[in-house]
Order: sequence, then C-alpha cells, then structure tokens
Amino acid sequence: MHPYFVNMENVKAIIFDLGGVLIDWNPDYVFDKLFEDKEQKKHFFQNVCTPDWNEEQDAGRSLKEATETLVMQHPEWQEYIEAYYGRWEEMLGGPIKGTVEVFKQLKEKGQYQFYALTNWSAELFPIALDRYDFLHWFDGRVVSGEEKMRKPSQQFYNLLLERYNLRAAETLFIDDNLRNVHAAEAIGIKSIPFQSPEQLKAELQNLRVL
Repeated sequence: MHPYFVNMENVKAIIFDLGGVLIDWNPDYVFDKLFEDKEQKKHFFQNVCTPDWNEEQDAGRSLKEATETLVMQHPEWQEYIEAYYGRWEEMLGGPIKGTVEVFKQLKEKGQYQFYALTNWSAELFPIALDRYDFLHWFDGRVVSGEEKMRKPSQQFYNLLLERYNLRAAETLFIDDNLRNVHAAEAIGIKSIPFQSPEQLKAELQNLRVL
C-alpha cells in the first residue's frame, strides 16, 4: 500500500484530470485520416508536433504562435501542422461515459467537493465547457493555459490547493498520466492512476470512497 493511502475517511475533495479520464481526446481521430503510412505518422508526432510542443500551448502559448513557429521550422509539413489545431474539435471523441457515471455517483453521495486540474489550452477549453455539461459539476477548475503553468509542476497542484483552501492529505487525485500522479503523491496528495472507468470504480469502492 502506498504510504499516502491512509484513512480515506479524511478525504474531503476529489480532483479529476479531464483528458483521458472524463473526456476522450485523441489526435489519431484526425491524423489516421491524413496519414496512410503509420511510420510517417509516427515520425510526425515524434519529430514535428511533439508532446513537448503541444504542452507549450497547455502552458499558455497561443495556438497561432505555436503553429506559425512550427511551420517555419518544418515547412514541408505545413498541411499537417495546420490541421493539428485547425481540426482540433475532431479530436474530441466525446465523454468517457463510464467515468462520468462514477463522477455522478460520487456527487450523489454528497460527501465531497470536486475539482478539475487539467493541462489544456486556454483558447480551446471553452469548446469543452460548451460541449460537456459535467464540466459544470465541479466546485472549481484550474486550467493550465489560463494559469501559465501545468502538471507536473508542483506549483500548479499547490495553486489549486491554496485557491480552494484544501489540504493535500484530505484530497484524492485521479489522472491517467503516471508522471502527474507521482508529482501529486510527492506533495502528499493521495492518487489513483486511471486506466479505465471499471478499474477506477473498483478502486474507489475498495477504498470506501464510493
């Protein structure tokens, strides 16, 4: 048992990541249509539109600057680079219904407060807010692009705790990225690495949170 998994009766707040936990987001929904060659697509994401490049937008860089800078560096990939944000809405696959149902069941218990801590571009987050009703169930949201910082920065986690007057030892964090889970645990936030709605529900039940 992880050292931070102490008495779950102390948990007062549950923090959700969004993409990959509550919302299905995947660039493959666009780029599988654009690339016939899987190796070419792999090269594109490893060397052009890399995760590090995308995370700069999550940390506050404008989509326009990000796109123009990358096109200057890789003009031969212009069509594909411009598709990344030009067709971004097509990358949204919809709610991960099983997790939304778990969220609903937790809310119905009436025991917890709920917060979202997400790495998401400030320019794109309003699209999700408009599209998904459950994003309005939270007691508070902290969006990386709005704050100019992102997970796994401890400063980002602490911002949420301080803004909503939460104690790390009284919070439970759910994220599908182990890097982000480990960062939360490092400051004393109990965490569940998300793998599927079924796995999450089982872990919450085992911990007597649900």
